Amino acid sequence: MTDEQEQVQPSGVWATAVGVARVRALESARENALFRDPLAQAFAAAGGLWPSAPLPDDEAARRRRLGVAFSIVIRTKFLDDLLRQASASGIRQVVLLGAGMDSRAFRMDWPEGTRLFEVDTAAPLDFKASVLRREQAVPRCERRTVTVDLREDWPGALAAAGHDPAAPTVWIAEGLLIYLPEDAVEVLLARITAQSAVGSRMGLTLGSRGVIERFGADAAPGPAASMWVSEMPDDPIGWLAGHGWEAAGHTLRERAAAYGRPISAPPQHDEGPGGLISAVRR
Repeated sequence: MTDEQEQVQPSGVWATAVGVARVRALESARENALFRDPLAQAFAAAGGLWPSAPLPDDEAARRRRLGVAFSIVIRTKFLDDLLRQASASGIRQVVLLGAGMDSRAFRMDWPEGTRLFEVDTAAPLDFKASVLRREQAVPRCERRTVTVDLREDWPGALAAAGHDPAAPTVWIAEGLLIYLPEDAVEVLLARITAQSAVGSRMGLTLGSRGVIERFGADAAPGPAASMWVSEMPDDPIGWLAGHGWEAAGHTLRERAAAYGRPISAPPQHDEGPGGLISAVRR
């Protein structure tokens, strides 16, 4: 059977990962790119989103799409930096929850001995594997895929794949929590905490307050925003402290300015403490 025959057409929530890959491919082509993702274009092309994707007819919808794309670029840079800092601190276990088309195992420089786990369901991991085979991609660390639904016993599956909860881990949940209802977010965080030794780190992206009203309330079925269900707590730092994490929150505007991509539009009236979160297990 060929890779083309094996490949699964993207659908549902995980199909948005292919759209994210397209955004990363476009950023990688910029002269002043905040990161380089050499596999992003291949993922986007395999999902039918390269070289172009259909634009919404409505001007407001186009602006919203550009806003979401911009946030993807900034969050990617933010989490790349967090992972480098975690590696520099000595952490050698990385877990990507809802990994999608994440290619950090292939595009980042990892210290010797790093083991990176990609946790997702079978469909995106199979799709991804077919593209990686065609691209003859070679990971720069020990990469292990964990095929499991995050609503199931993913800690058990992760342990079976070789994760050691006694050693510090850096966890990444990028563009994930916004698709989960609040009770599922609580369960996920409790499970992460239970598998995290002291000194573990975590990077989260949270839907800012009001984002569903501004972007998702009138979204047509299909686009990512139409599947958003969860926004950040009123006090994300306090929320994480209650789970045993010392956290810092950053706004998209703040990080964009720090990366040389300032946002010219005036702040939203409800722009809160920020949906880019870094945390340390204490």
